[in-house]
Amino acid sequence: MRLRNSLLLAALSVSTMPALAVDNSMARQEQMDRDGAASQERIDQLDDQAKSDFQEFRTASRRLESLKIYNQQMDKLIQSQNTEMQSIRNQIETIDDIETGALPLMLEMTETLSEVVASDVPFLQNEREERVANLSELIDRADVSAGEKYRRILEAYQVEVEYGRTIEAYRGDLVMDGEARKVEFLRIGRVGLYYQTIDGNRVGRWNSERDSWEALDAGYRTAIRDGLRVARKQAPPELLTLPINAPEQ
Repeated sequence: MRLRNSLLLAALSVSTMPALAVDNSMARQEQMDRDGAASQERIDQLDDQAKSDFQEFRTASRRLESLKIYNQQMDKLIQSQNTEMQSIRNQIETIDDIETGALPLMLEMTETLSEVVASDVPFLQNEREERVANLSELIDRADVSAGEKYRRILEAYQVEVEYGRTIEAYRGDLVMDGEARKVEFLRIGRVGLYYQTIDGNRVGRWNSERDSWEALDAGYRTAIRDGLRVARKQAPPELLTLPINAPEQ
């Protein structure tokens, strides 16, 4: 009886040993699977990180290339600006020399223009004298460039040149018999300056030889009246019979 029990216990022991081995093997396999899954997950994470790092590297490389190109362009721009600045400095350095040489000429031109106005036929006297006075003030201004001063002087000369080849009618005051009266002036170039009173009863002209005004015969009233109409573009040009100031030799 004891022998049979012992054999039975031995048989039970032998039969349970393979089951335990299988369980242990399965447990190890499950652990290995879990370890493998964890490793794969880690590998995937590392792969994703590597891809992300590579993408950042590519982005940084493109930005670096763009910055290189930008810096090269900025270098060219800076060089161009430095060249321009040097040119401006050179021009500034020569301005004083230019203005020093031009100032005597501008003063002389302004003085000559003043003499022309003073000795010329006395038409638009106030306007022309004011123009010369403005030029004299302009030359003394430090905030105006030498080029602008010279340009304004040339403009004034151009205006005076135009007077010599145009016809003009305007109204102004004329002292007659010690009294200032409103008259109509007729200017024909620089060879003739005439007047007609507003009522049309009296006419006259500037006599350059006598350097004074003189009355004209009533026979010139029609010619002066027609000349005023032509100057105002109220009538077509026509031949006018009027005394003129002969050019000086």
